[in-house]
Amino acid sequence: MRRDLADGLLAYGHWGRPMLVFPSEQGHAGDFEANGMLAAVSDLVEAGRVKIYCVPSNDAASWSNRHIPLEERAKAHEPYERWILERVVPAVHADCGGPQEIIAFGCSLGAFHAANFALKRADLFPLAICLSGTYDPSQWHGWGERGESAYFNNPLDYVPHLHGDHLEWLRGRVSLLLVCGQGQWEDTTGALESTRRLAALLAEKGIRYELDLWGHDVPHDWPSWRAQLAHHLRRFV
Repeated sequence: MRRDLADGLLAYGHWGRPMLVFPSEQGHAGDFEANGMLAAVSDLVEAGRVKIYCVPSNDAASWSNRHIPLEERAKAHEPYERWILERVVPAVHADCGGPQEIIAFGCSLGAFHAANFALKRADLFPLAICLSGTYDPSQWHGWGERGESAYFNNPLDYVPHLHGDHLEWLRGRVSLLLVCGQGQWEDTTGALESTRRLAALLAEKGIRYELDLWGHDVPHDWPSWRAQLAHHLRRFV
């Protein structure tokens, strides 16, 4: 079922709506399969409802590098963004036989990537499915002065200032599904608070979103994410 495409991109499935998977912090393209996420939605893959594409992270050089200030981390993220847009997206389109709308998906820090790409490039990613995300990079042990790169990669910074024609376009184009448990580690990682904050900002701006908070017995961990993905993905493919 697995196919290795160029640049470390892994592909699963033979037909269906494409979904691009961003790994959790400093994760690898194979983590989605290794942690049972693929098995959780294997019925959808086998039925030709979804094609799944997994990329590695660049977090070690960017957001997870605590030795450099926040603005430098954001700048180090920019080549990864260009790689996704200039290499990965065209590869996905080619594998699908032409341009198609792509679902952006991620857990934990991967959820940040999914939301950020959807909000910045809703023309390519009109839907983001975000599980247990934190959406404010300045809270990731960030230090130093913030500049444009940090601002434009922080949804909790730039969403409040969206306005005019671009905001109207986003309202008609993008949708975010924000899912989070309320159990162990969802509070200590900041995911629960950050998810609620992003949902509130999207509501204020009239941008389509869903907020789905699971119970106090649902931790920030792979078993939760498997159940959440299996529950939600079939609605969109």
